[in-house]
Amino acid sequence: MPWPTIIVFLLPALALYVVFLLIPIVLSTRYSLYAWNGFGPLEDFVGLDNFQQAFSDARFRSALWHNAVIVIFSLVIQLPAALALAMLLNAKLRGRAVMRTVFFAPYVLSEVVTGVVWRQILRPDGLLDQSMQGVGLGGWTQGWLSDPDVVLYALFFIISWKYFGFHMILMLAGLQQIPGELKEAASIDGANAWTTFRYVTLPLLMPTVRVSLFLSVIGALQIFDLVWVTTKGGPIGASSTMSTFLYDRFRDSRFGYASAVSIIIFGFSLVVALLYQRFALRRDLEGAGAGV
Repeated sequence: MPWPTIIVFLLPALALYVVFLLIPIVLSTRYSLYAWNGFGPLEDFVGLDNFQQAFSDARFRSALWHNAVIVIFSLVIQLPAALALAMLLNAKLRGRAVMRTVFFAPYVLSEVVTGVVWRQILRPDGLLDQSMQGVGLGGWTQGWLSDPDVVLYALFFIISWKYFGFHMILMLAGLQQIPGELKEAASIDGANAWTTFRYVTLPLLMPTVRVSLFLSVIGALQIFDLVWVTTKGGPIGASSTMSTFLYDRFRDSRFGYASAVSIIIFGFSLVVALLYQRFALRRDLEGAGAGV
């Protein structure tokens, strides 16, 4: 294919990439170096003071810790549970197609709808409280979204409910790519179910697991709309994330400071992406190429 034709096909995508990605990054980086309220020219140059202020701000450090908690819980609870369910639904089970649809359905809902629905379910004397009272567990009711000690865990439950099915489908797709002959050969050699999973299924599934892990970490670092609709980062910042903290700074007309926070979030995400590319993606692609 001649180069002029290649360039013509690449130009639309390249233009979108420059306009909606590169230019905003450059502008945000520039704004982050100023104490700017969003009006007038950029005059009050402060250098890296906005970044220093962010890391010295207890509210931002708290938001960063909440993102870290969501990341850890996602890796320790959400992904193993998704894998276990994918293993179950990959077996010959009656009604498994319906079960796959049921578990995947929450992912199709928008974050706003999900947040609104769960906010109503978890409100005081809401559906969850009434259901618990109906079965004699009224003493276990909590201020699910109003108790600073509980809200982050309730929020993680909502996040898991929303994205659990997505990771399950990824794992299920990976499981279905594993040749059945390998499991049969392991069984003939005397391997039990656990040994087959550990030495046959899991190693072959690892490229899919790594993709799921990467998406989970990036999503947890950047999560905003579901948190904002459900709790707005409250109460008293107990469920805030870096993105909700950033949005609050925009609402305070601290555009320079907010831009610095956006660059910090971008930096964390970029580091995760580069680590994934360096240690996971390259190896998976080389392994796929070797198998062709």
